[in-house]
Amino acid sequence: MHKVFLTFFLFTTLVRVEAQELNAQFVVNADLVNQTNQQIFETLERSLNEFINTQSWTDQDFFPQEKVTCSFVLNLSKYSASKFEGTLQIQSLRTIFDSNYDSPVLNFLDKDISFTYQEFQPLFYSPASFESNLVSLISFYAYVILGINADSLKLKGGDPFFEQAQRIVNLSQQSGVIGWKQNDGNKNRFWLIDTMRSNTFREYRETLYSYHRKGLDLMTETPEEAKNGIITSILSLENLFNRRPNAMLLQMFFDAKASEIVNLFSDGPEVDFDRTAEVLKKIAPFYLPQWKQIK
Repeated sequence: MHKVFLTFFLFTTLVRVEAQELNAQFVVNADLVNQTNQQIFETLERSLNEFINTQSWTDQDFFPQEKVTCSFVLNLSKYSASKFEGTLQIQSLRTIFDSNYDSPVLNFLDKDISFTYQEFQPLFYSPASFESNLVSLISFYAYVILGINADSLKLKGGDPFFEQAQRIVNLSQQSGVIGWKQNDGNKNRFWLIDTMRSNTFREYRETLYSYHRKGLDLMTETPEEAKNGIITSILSLENLFNRRPNAMLLQMFFDAKASEIVNLFSDGPEVDFDRTAEVLKKIAPFYLPQWKQIK
C-alpha cells in the first residue's frame, strides 16, 4: 500500500514539474471571411491551442500555478486555397505576489499576418530551422511573452527568451513573408525584438522589473510604498521618451498598463502624483483621456 502511494505521489509530482509554460487561449475569428464551410477555421483553432499549450518552450520546470496566462485572437480577413491573412492580437498577464490579481503586461497587435495551412496539418517547432510561417509566428510570440514575464520577475531575466525570438526572426526572413524584415514597416516583429534587446531602449525592460517587483508585488503589504515604487518606475520612462519619443515600446507599455495605472491611483492611500501626471501626459499623450480620470 505504501509503495502504491509513493508511486502515485512521484507520478503526480512529475506531472506538476513537467507542466507546460503557457496557459494560452487561441481564438480564430473568421467573421469577415466569405466562407460557408467553417470547419477549416475550427480545426485551425484547435490545432493552434494544442500546439502552443503542449509545446515545451524552455528546459525550465514550470508548476501549473506558474504558467503564464495569455491569449491570442486571430482576426482573419482573407482565406483562399489554404492561404490566410489577417491580424493577431496578443495579450499576456503576470500574477502579482500574494494576491489573486493578474496584471496585464502585453497588449500588442500584429497587423501583418499571412500564412498557409492545410486542414489537419501538424504543427512542429524546431529551434534550428524554419518550418512554416504559422509556426514561426506563434513561436515568436510565445518567446516574447515568456521574456516579458521573466523581465517582470528579474532584471533582464528575459534575455534567453528574447534571444530565441531573435533566432526565429533571423530564420524566418528567408521566407519572404512580410513582418520579419526591417524594411517591412516600423512596427513589426523585426523591430519589436530588435528594440527589446537594444540598450537604447533599456528603460522599458528596467521599468517592467521595477514596476512589478518594487511596486505591484508590494501592494498587499505596503500599498503606499508600492505606489511610490510604481511612480519611480514610470518616471524612469521619461529618459527613454527624451531619447526616442516615438519608441514603439513606450506605446506597447501603456497599451498594457494605462487602465491599470488609472485604477491604482484612483483608489487606496494617496501619494503625490502631480509630477507623474505631467510626465504621463508628455510621454503617453495617446492616453490623455485616461490620465484625466486620475484625481
